[in-house]
Amino acid sequence: MRRIGAALPLLLLAAGPASAQQIDLGQLAQADGSTIGTIIQLFGLITILSVAPGILIMVTSFTRFVIAFSILRAGIGLPTTPANLILISLALFMTFYVMAPTFDRAWNDGIQPLMNNEIEEDEALRRISDPFRDFMAANVREKDYALFVDLARERESLVVDGAQTDLRVLVPAFMISEIRRGFEIGFLIVLPFLVIDLIVATITMSMGMMMLPPTVVSLPFKILFFVLIDGWNLLVGSLVRSFV
Repeated sequence: MRRIGAALPLLLLAAGPASAQQIDLGQLAQADGSTIGTIIQLFGLITILSVAPGILIMVTSFTRFVIAFSILRAGIGLPTTPANLILISLALFMTFYVMAPTFDRAWNDGIQPLMNNEIEEDEALRRISDPFRDFMAANVREKDYALFVDLARERESLVVDGAQTDLRVLVPAFMISEIRRGFEIGFLIVLPFLVIDLIVATITMSMGMMMLPPTVVSLPFKILFFVLIDGWNLLVGSLVRSFV
């Protein structure tokens, strides 16, 4: 206890100069505010990276792919095969394949000049968004686009700059268009499997096998049918060709 009591004044004396040194927040910013601008830019970059998966779903072809693959799995009757990781990975790489020209244009026209300090941030943002804007405008359904244009006009929030419509109008219209087309493709996928289920159910009922679920018998036939027609090749090829 005596040693602690003797060491306590020494610690207080050593902590005195340290406590007297206060952080001056005003020194963090230069006179022109460039440091604050850099902090805001970094904060915006971190925010964009945190919502990157959502942006990938909103402005690319990922939605149509993942809906079609999910409906295919349900139509065959295999709720967990292929696994979610496989389907999402396949949809992701097919999205990169379809969106490769858009990504290359955004990189060459916007990101790379910005990294080389050839253009300002505002100009880079416009150049990066233009390829995605053109892709969505080429694949959006006119009825869905007109719906959100009318809604924006009713709310007096529509911003049109020449031929470019505000992304707040184009993005939701593109998303519901992709969801609709995904379900349309899913209906065409499920239809032949439904026919197989009906045939198997009719045969099992006529044979008096009341306790045997028809799906147990139809499952191997549906898998065999999908393999014989080379279903993955047809499905992926059709999905890729469905984009403009």
